[in-house]
Amino acid sequence: MEQEKWSLRFIRIAAIFGLIGALIGSHMAGAESYAFRPIHAHILLVGWLSMFAWGAFYKIYKVRAKKLLTAHGWTAILGSIGLTAGMWLQFIKPFGINEVFSLVFYICGGAILLISFALFIFITFMIEKDVKQIG
Repeated sequence: MEQEKWSLRFIRIAAIFGLIGALIGSHMAGAESYAFRPIHAHILLVGWLSMFAWGAFYKIYKVRAKKLLTAHGWTAILGSIGLTAGMWLQFIKPFGINEVFSLVFYICGGAILLISFALFIFITFMIEKDVKQIG
């Protein structure tokens, strides 16, 4: 049951990231300014695409390692938000925040996201075999 919750969480968060990415894309097109391009791309790739793919994976496959699933879920969410928000702070400098702080925020978000990708690799090898499942 916990896995079903993570599947839905990932898909809901993906939808939020998708909307934010689309709004940023619309803003860039309307303003004819592409300053948000790297942030827009990462929001759509790690926020929309990766989150959605993980949500679909958890809907299709049953994972044996429940604690690893939870660790993956939190690192994926925190890493995706941290990376994209950190990029925004680092590249756009919206509040005049100290550059060292924004760089550390950006790097930590990216590092946490890398951990989530590594955890997901292990999770793909810890699924229950079922005749009805793909693979």
